[in-house]
Amino acid sequence: MGTRKRIVVLGSTGSIGRQTLDVVCQHSDKLEVVALAAHGSVDALLAQARAFGVRHVALGDPAAAASPSFEALERTVFDGPPTGDVVMPEAPGGGGTEPSVGLGPEAVAALAALPEADIVVNALVGAAGMRASYDTLRAGKVLALANKESLVVAGDLIMPLARQLDAAAGRQHALMPIDSEHGAIYQCLLGEDAREVARLWVTASGGPFRGRTADELRGIAPEQALAHPTWNMGAKITIDSSTLMNKGLEVIEAHHLFTMDYGRIEVVVQPQSAIHSMVEFADGSVKAHLGTTDMRIPIQFALSYPERWDAPVEPLDFRTLGTLEFAAPDIDTFRCLALARYAGECGGTLPCAMNAANEVAVAAFLAGRGSYLGIAGTVEAVMEAHEREGVQEVTSLEQLEAVDAWARRFAENHLM
Repeated sequence: MGTRKRIVVLGSTGSIGRQTLDVVCQHSDKLEVVALAAHGSVDALLAQARAFGVRHVALGDPAAAASPSFEALERTVFDGPPTGDVVMPEAPGGGGTEPSVGLGPEAVAALAALPEADIVVNALVGAAGMRASYDTLRAGKVLALANKESLVVAGDLIMPLARQLDAAAGRQHALMPIDSEHGAIYQCLLGEDAREVARLWVTASGGPFRGRTADELRGIAPEQALAHPTWNMGAKITIDSSTLMNKGLEVIEAHHLFTMDYGRIEVVVQPQSAIHSMVEFADGSVKAHLGTTDMRIPIQFALSYPERWDAPVEPLDFRTLGTLEFAAPDIDTFRCLALARYAGECGGTLPCAMNAANEVAVAAFLAGRGSYLGIAGTVEAVMEAHEREGVQEVTSLEQLEAVDAWARRFAENHLM
């Protein structure tokens, strides 16, 4: 057996984190987990720590220490899992730094700099993942990125770090996008000259409310918005998908990841979610990335690159796929897409304020404190207020954290 890639999974108990660990199980001869982090799901993290025999764990919520399972988590990390609990054929644990159990956001971010780690999978939800992404690249690790806010909010800080690492290594993979759209574009661009790209086409399923009018969306309940037609994702991302905010965030990400002008990034609705994104070239040729609607495929590519391993899921059968539909997004009804694109085009700290407002508005909607259509209204109110105060050039994580905190307070007071 050759040397396995050693990975840290931040957000290991969420949807992307769990699917990452499934990929590890399928390719345990090539991957091993050295650290895991979650927000507050102690029981789930304990089960993962036992299954993978990790030496380092962290919980973003300090209150998690009060959980009845926290002591068992500490024993698992410091003394090793109980006999028979480790499912990996060879549990990692030899060498490296002393075992650790951390609490708080700083402890989660600190896992990114572990000397024994090669790749950090950042599957944290929200702006909390921003510092972890920054610290990963500062430590010279490969960042497998599923956290959208890292680039939406701090792309001006994070992408220069990734480019520096790529220049030093003489290759381009310090930052590997995990989400299906950017993973698709990344693969379509392999071997191509970026100067010959005419447009990037970011595909969208259209969500559960495709074709509905604004009047028909009044009174929408959270359970309706959580019923995504093709993807199985976490609650926040699923709501973002239904409002098309997810596509707006992905447009900003694509701008940073691929150094592409906003005028050359388009969104197209592809309801079957079979085409994950496309690249159009100057000569009119178009490369499309097609595949099964399963996040384990882009996750595995980010971990296996530059190799390709056996498929983690059943491949797409084109004989049973049927038709492929395309449509323009309805930006009048689903205003979040236009708001996000505007924030990206303005740049500076406006995407930070926009993103924070959206997180607050989505959380309020899920908790029954805000309306579905009010998500866009709250985001717009915060963006307008931030523009009145003055959008700033991005200079530091601390500055972005301050803008994020201000935007959250403002949004809480302007829920619609």
